[in-house]
Amino acid sequence: MPVVLVSDISLGLQEDQEARYQLALDRAGLRRSQARELRVARRSVDARKKDRIRIVYTVAIQVEEGTPVRLGKDVRIQAPQSLDVLPGTRPMKNRPVIAGFGPAGMFCGLLLARKGYRPVILERGPAMARRVAAVDAFFRGGPLDENGNIQFGEGGAGTFSDGKLTTRIGDPRCRYVLEEFVRLGAPEELLWEQKPHVGTDRLRQVVVGLRQEIERLGGEVRFGARLESIALENGAVAGVTAGGVPIPAENLVLAVGHSARDTFAMLRELGLEMTAKPFSVGVRVEHLQGEIDKGLYGRWAGHPLLPKGEYQLSHRDREGRAVYTFCMCPGGVVVPAASVEGTVVTNGMSYYSRDGVNANAALVASVDSRDFGDDPIKALSWQEGLEKAAWRLTGSYRAPAQTAGEFLAGRPGFAAGRVAPSYAIGVEGASFDTLFPPRVAAQLRLGLRVFGRRLPGFDAPDSFLTGPETRTSSPVRVARGEDLQATRARGLWPCGEGAGYAGGIVSAAVDGLRVAEKIIGEWAPVD
Repeated sequence: MPVVLVSDISLGLQEDQEARYQLALDRAGLRRSQARELRVARRSVDARKKDRIRIVYTVAIQVEEGTPVRLGKDVRIQAPQSLDVLPGTRPMKNRPVIAGFGPAGMFCGLLLARKGYRPVILERGPAMARRVAAVDAFFRGGPLDENGNIQFGEGGAGTFSDGKLTTRIGDPRCRYVLEEFVRLGAPEELLWEQKPHVGTDRLRQVVVGLRQEIERLGGEVRFGARLESIALENGAVAGVTAGGVPIPAENLVLAVGHSARDTFAMLRELGLEMTAKPFSVGVRVEHLQGEIDKGLYGRWAGHPLLPKGEYQLSHRDREGRAVYTFCMCPGGVVVPAASVEGTVVTNGMSYYSRDGVNANAALVASVDSRDFGDDPIKALSWQEGLEKAAWRLTGSYRAPAQTAGEFLAGRPGFAAGRVAPSYAIGVEGASFDTLFPPRVAAQLRLGLRVFGRRLPGFDAPDSFLTGPETRTSSPVRVARGEDLQATRARGLWPCGEGAGYAGGIVSAAVDGLRVAEKIIGEWAPVD
């Protein structure tokens, strides 16, 4: 049945929100009796004018075929979407192998499994229960497991995050990803909220459910199986070794995530074409969530129709260098995210309820070849060098920290204020001028001042800064052609965020689907 989408239906906070349905029917020239189904397809908040905040809806109306509809700028018929790919005919001797079980690897594996390809998925870290136990132990001051941590393990780095499912790509596969999340237990509002999030607690359940479906369909997920080597014959993949076990394969999907530095070094030794990619470094900035809500919503802060306040701020200087906020976690905590001993790394995480006292976000400055050269391995070393320097500042996994007032004044350490740091292992007063290159520190100061003018309270003296935030994106891009295969190795499919082709959970999942479609379109399943 056709679905009519009616967009830009705007209602004030004090208006009856159920009126959205009649307004949609009127605009489409339909009677309620003609609607087989009425539902919200999208909901967003327009808070540009704090005294007149409005909720903006897109309403979906399902009608019988042939029903006349008054189409217009805000009224259209939803285009049908499908991921139906016909299998190719080229014989495949061995099951496809996927290295990495983050979003790219999960969704590549899911689609391959549904089409009968029974993929073998290699994950260097542990399954969810063991991974959560290892992370919890580290948070309590225990040892770091270099293969079971915030970066590595079932679900990838995004599992311990806010679970943001927003994306700027306009790919129809995004809807497929969201629908799968909901089908596997994520909240249904993911399908209509402007800024959907699932939270780390709900996301963990989804990841396990997705893995169980792959296994039910004949796929296999091997934990504790780090990709150690790739065998090439005549410029094509012939097999891999993982966890000491050789595995024959003609197709290897490389979805290892942005922190697999040993894998990137192995690829360089193999002679694959790789380039250094710009990324960003900085700190986690914490504010009281209530103050963020007031800064965004004014007197309407706390209204039941309004979500927890979140922001995305950016500024570019005359040289084209950017400072911006990233991965904002309303009601969240700052977490220890190291994956190498003797380093300090921070990240942010929220639960579905987002009910923590603090808000946090990455405040980061862009870095590129002007900082570390054109060599991708040097880019990785530069990144790791900051993490080691942070360790030297504290002598432990405790994170270096400053309050915004001290940082802006050039004084080391922090002054007690309203914002208590949430970093689980603890913080130590330090100077970010000692940790970061002068240009990065200057950009962070610029960001605090500029964003403080846009969002009241952002640069408050007791805003708390914890660092370093270094794993914003992969510093490496593994070159691939239009067919999505590596330029120097047939059957090798660089995929997702780690390979340099995505920037978040949904975009990485979409890239995994695209690679799966290419494999399916060329190869026939193994008998």
